[in-house]
Amino acid sequence: MRRSLGYKLRPQGRLLLDFVGYLEHAGARTVTVEAAVAWAMLPAGAAPVWWNRRLSVVRCFARHLKTFDPDCEVPPTDLLPARYSPVPPYLYSPAEIDALVHAAGVLAVPLQAATYQALICLLAVSGLRVGEAIGLDRGDVDLDAAVLTVVNGKFGKSRQVPLHSTTVDMLRGYTARRSRLCPAPKTCSFFISTTGTALFISSVDGVFARLLPLAGIATPPGRRRPRIHDLRHSFAVATLLDWYRDGVDVQARLPLLSAFLGHVAPASTFWYLHAAPQLMALAGQRLEDSIQGQP
Repeated sequence: MRRSLGYKLRPQGRLLLDFVGYLEHAGARTVTVEAAVAWAMLPAGAAPVWWNRRLSVVRCFARHLKTFDPDCEVPPTDLLPARYSPVPPYLYSPAEIDALVHAAGVLAVPLQAATYQALICLLAVSGLRVGEAIGLDRGDVDLDAAVLTVVNGKFGKSRQVPLHSTTVDMLRGYTARRSRLCPAPKTCSFFISTTGTALFISSVDGVFARLLPLAGIATPPGRRRPRIHDLRHSFAVATLLDWYRDGVDVQARLPLLSAFLGHVAPASTFWYLHAAPQLMALAGQRLEDSIQGQP
C-alpha cells in the first residue's frame, strides 16, 4: 500500500522480512514489544541510531497489523531513542576527482575501467545520486540534445538534467568504448558491468573503495571513509561556493540548485550551507557586509 503511494521502502522491506524470520525462529505468533526490541538491538555493538531505525520499521508495520490482530503490540515511540546527527560529507577537491578518474583508468578489466571513469566523471559534474546514474537506460541519455532524464528517482520524481558539451563528449567516448568492448550487452542500462549487466550499488561501493587508496585519498581521522555519494555533495558545495564568490543572490538561486539535484524542497539544499566551513564563512561574510551597508 505504501509503495503504491510512491514509497520505495527497499531497506525497510529487507529489514521487515528479517524481523518476520526472527519471529518465526522464536516461535512467536505475533509482534510483541519484547521481541521487537530484542531484534532491533542486533547486532549488539551497533550504534543506537541503527537500533532506533530498525525499531521504527517494526513500529510502522505493527501499527498496521494492530488493525487486524488485537494481540499485536506496538512498540512505544520513546523506546531506543537516538538523536541523529548528519555526518559531514567528504568534499573532494578537483585534484582528488582527477586522481579518482585516473585510478579508475588503471583497473585491470578495460570495460570496468571505462565504466567507472565515465561514472565518476558524470557524478562529479551533475550531482546525480549514484542510484540515479546507474539506473539510467540508454534511452534516458540524449547526447544530441545534451540532456539526460532521471526516471522515477527518489520519492518517485523524474527530472531532466542538462549536460555541458564536455560532459557530452566524455559520454560519447564511453559509448564508443562500451560498444567496442561489449557489442552485445545483456541490459539496456547505460553503464554496464564487466559481464554486460546493470551495475549494483553494492558493487559500485566496493570498486570505489578500491579506488580511494589508488587515488591517494585517506579517511580523515575520526570520520567515516569517503563515499562515492560524496561526489554529489562536492558538486553541490562547489556550486554554492562559486555563486558566493561571484556575488550572486544565492538565496534566489537555491531553488534552481534544488530542482537540479532533485530535492523535494530548497530546505534540503540549504543543508549544504552547514556542510562546509568555507560556505559558512562566505555566508557569514555576506551577512556582515549586508549589515554594514545598512544606514
